[in-house]
Order: sequence, then structure tokens, then C-alpha cells
Amino acid sequence: MMHGQNRLDRAPPPASRARLAREFGRRFAIFGDAEEEFDWSAPLSRDSTSTEAIASLPAATRRFTERGLIPTYLVDYPVVANARSGAAIAQMVADGACDVGTQLHPWVNPPFEEEVTTANSFVGNLPRQLERAKLHALTDRIEAVTGQRPIVYRAGRYGVGSNSAALLREAGYSMDVSTRALFDYSGEQGPDFSGHPIWPWWVTPGLLEVPLTTTFVGAARGWPRLHRIKPVRGLLARARLLSRVALTPEGTPLVEALVAIRRLLDDGVRLFSLSFHTPSVEIGHTPYVRDEADLSRFWEWWDGVFDLFAREGVLPARAGEIAAAAR
Repeated sequence: MMHGQNRLDRAPPPASRARLAREFGRRFAIFGDAEEEFDWSAPLSRDSTSTEAIASLPAATRRFTERGLIPTYLVDYPVVANARSGAAIAQMVADGACDVGTQLHPWVNPPFEEEVTTANSFVGNLPRQLERAKLHALTDRIEAVTGQRPIVYRAGRYGVGSNSAALLREAGYSMDVSTRALFDYSGEQGPDFSGHPIWPWWVTPGLLEVPLTTTFVGAARGWPRLHRIKPVRGLLARARLLSRVALTPEGTPLVEALVAIRRLLDDGVRLFSLSFHTPSVEIGHTPYVRDEADLSRFWEWWDGVFDLFAREGVLPARAGEIAAAAR
């Protein structure tokens, strides 16, 4: 096992790639960002801590479990700080309806020592001791509320930094799912994942990275660097020559997701990581679900993707099964 430079914010060397056991087959996993509601178009605020949408999550989760899969909900501080939403998550964990992980939004996660700025919204930009303190405060709170110590982590806004991997290992985490392959947040002082792979890799001994699945589709998919040229990116997409497709119902039409999955299967991809924000299960909390029609499309997306996976023999996987297969 070779580690990936001990850094999450740098592309790993090919030798750090995790080899999944043959009997693991082809699998997919769902990671839901269980978080507070806030205005996505407004500046971030410490006061935006409402978690009303969590009340709809148990019913939404049943739609997943009825298809035979158990999502991992990556819970942030406002969710477990609120008695009602924390109890809802704890009950789903107790019922075996979901696994629990961690998502760290630093602007609403104590201790509050930093100014709320765009740069500081990426927790990996904070001083090491402050990132550590926020991580432990959240991890301990999740364990106290749910009875499970989380071992899967995602930085809010995918904001890992140079210290994140070491701090995660210190806190007992064995899997990170922060990497959004092929995306670049450096324009906001966040990490640049544009050169990161979509395959799982060992960041350090004992810490497995499972990136969100993204790919390029179109006639020019063999030249993905063209997508980094901003003046031509839109032209390529409109001409359907090169489009970046992330496997999420939020912003990705079903038809594009199905094309992307088929391309990835043709490429031999064996593990698919799908994601969404849990406030999207209710109308009006995210830009992706503004009305009943959006909510219908949200669930049609999941049904369409699940149907394709079923036809292709791609089975659901829990985070623990992925970790076991990688060992």
C-alpha cells in the first residue's frame, strides 16, 4: 500500500490507487450531506442553523432502503446540535436505515475563533489547531447524539487542506469522501481537484479516499484539459463536444447521468460515489428543488439511475463494505 503524499488537496501518485477485491464486483454508494438550510445566494452566516428539512429525511430514506441500499449521511454540527433533527438521525441509525458520517461546515461549527469569509469556509485553510478543534467538537457531538463514532468524513465545500489527512487519522477516521474529482475551487481559495482521479486511493496508511464520481462525456472527452479553458468551456458544452458530468441529481439531468454511467462502465469503473444535499428532499431549501416539478425530477433521477445500475448488475455498497474491499 503506497500512500498519496499524505495530502488530500494534492493529486495522488498512481501507485497509491486502492485495489478493490475481485469479489466486490461493481458497486455504487450514496453519500448525503445532512446539513442546515441556508440561502445559497447569500453570504454565509453563523445564524443560518435551521434544520427543519431533516424531518422529511426518514421518509426519503425509505425510498432508498426499499431499493436495497443504505445511504451514509454526513452530518454537520447544526443537525446534531438541534434536539429534533439529532433525534431523527439517531433513530435512523438505530433502525439500520443509514450509516452516519461527518460533514464540517466551519462557519457554524464551534469553536468560533475565525472570521466568516469565503476563504475560511474551506476548513482546510484554517490554522491546524482550529481545524482540529472543530473536527473533534463535531465528531464527539455526533457520537454523543447517535451512539456511533463516525469514521467517514467530508469537508464542507470539499474544503480539505494540507493538515486535513493527518487530523482525520488522529481523530480515528478511516475514509474521506471530500474529493470532488475534476472540479477546481481555487478561484475561491479552495482546493483544486481538477487533476484528481475518480478511483479510490490511499491518502495515508489507514485513510482511504473515495472521490465523488465525475466524468467527461462528448466527442472531445479524450482531451479533458480543454474544459479548463474558460472561454471555450461553454462552447464545448453547448456543442455537446465536452461536458463534465457529476453523479448527483442536483444540477445533472438524468439523461446526462445515464450517458456518463454507461461511459464509466465501458471504461471499467467499478465503484460509483453518488451525492446530494439532504435539504433537497423538501421544496425550497436548495437551488435544485424549488417546486413540486423539481422534487419529482429529483426522485425520477434516482429511480432512473437505480434502474440502470440494476440492469448492469451494479450493486449498492455501504461505506464499510468499500473499506473492507480496499483492504
